[in-house]
Amino acid sequence: MATVAQSILRKLYRDTRGAEIAEAAAVLPLMFMMLLGIFWFGQAFSIYGTITRAAQEGARAAATPLCTTCGGSSNPGVNASAAVQSILTSAKLDPTKAQWPGTVPNLLLCRNSSAVTCDPSQGKICVQEEVELSVRAGGGVGVCGTSVSFQYPFQFWLPFTSLNKQQIQLSASARVRSEAH
Repeated sequence: MATVAQSILRKLYRDTRGAEIAEAAAVLPLMFMMLLGIFWFGQAFSIYGTITRAAQEGARAAATPLCTTCGGSSNPGVNASAAVQSILTSAKLDPTKAQWPGTVPNLLLCRNSSAVTCDPSQGKICVQEEVELSVRAGGGVGVCGTSVSFQYPFQFWLPFTSLNKQQIQLSASARVRSEAH
């Protein structure tokens, strides 16, 4: 009788039917989570690239004396805001979701080295005009320009993780040297 029981146990021990299903049940949820993670981090990276480009175009538009592609305004802040909104809209991002930067860049005015605040007339986009971008080695103003900065919200969706429905603020900032008027 003992040998019959031993042979049945050996047979069950060697039998691997159903092992693939058990392995798949253990591995597939992890693979699915990794794929979702790759997708959502890719989305965040894409949005970050878009808002960075928008900030660069906004700073360029503000630094140009008369931006004909931005509506032709002589107000640099209006040109910067219009350029940022145009880039966000063309990338199918909602420009109304842009927000003030978490920390406003601490820049100085080229004329008298006083602190420059954001122009509140430009909505939630921080435009700082005629700011010092560099200082000469011996002192004094080196290069003057324009700074544009803002944040854009992004919400992850990764179930069963700490990132699920977590909203983060992606920051964008750009500085461009002013062109001669």
